[in-house]
Amino acid sequence: MHREPPPYLRGELVVVIDCSDLDRSAHFWTGVLGYVRDGVATGRYQSLLPADGQGTEVLLQLVPEDKHGKNRVHLDVRTRALDPELQRLLRLGARALTEEPVSEAGWRWHILADPDGNEFCVLQPPASYWPD
Repeated sequence: MHREPPPYLRGELVVVIDCSDLDRSAHFWTGVLGYVRDGVATGRYQSLLPADGQGTEVLLQLVPEDKHGKNRVHLDVRTRALDPELQRLLRLGARALTEEPVSEAGWRWHILADPDGNEFCVLQPPASYWPD
């Protein structure tokens, strides 16, 4: 697949997510992000790419230890419609960590966990965020 990764100052940015099951995590994150697997897993790694080749690679990394404590870095998935997107993510295997949406400065979001317990958020920005 031809790729056009987004640059950072001296190379390209890749997001790495630790997991305990590459296949399960690849199925989950490709469903969440609309990405595709870049070939088959090689050893402890599975690369996920945007279907059109333009964007940030997500690299799944198989690790032996379970996750403990809160993530210090997490992904945000922004959407125009919070409730339908929340339901879609839950059907894919996410677990809701908030019962009600958090609200701040016109933003609304839920905190979720992937199948390995890694936290991420699904957010609905204020209407003014989106270009028309």
